[in-house]
Amino acid sequence: MQDKDGIFYYPYPAKKRIRMYVRENEGNIEFRMSNADYPEIWEKHGWIDIDIVRRGAKMYEERGSKGDPTKIYDLEMARYLIKESKKK
Repeated sequence: MQDKDGIFYYPYPAKKRIRMYVRENEGNIEFRMSNADYPEIWEKHGWIDIDIVRRGAKMYEERGSKGDPTKIYDLEMARYLIKESKKK
């Protein structure tokens, strides 16, 4: 899907007000979350690449936190959406 802010998917399919935007920057896939209920997320947090996501997840795990924060950063989905957007 795409809107004025770019290409996106729903990281939580049941929550349509939360979107994960994706782009390719210098050969790297980058992610940026948007939540219509909390616009400050978009305003305060920039684009992050998958390596930053993975490092953050490792720190999260080392702290003993439960869950896997990388699940919402779907690299395969991002690649697919970017590839499809180039066909248009």
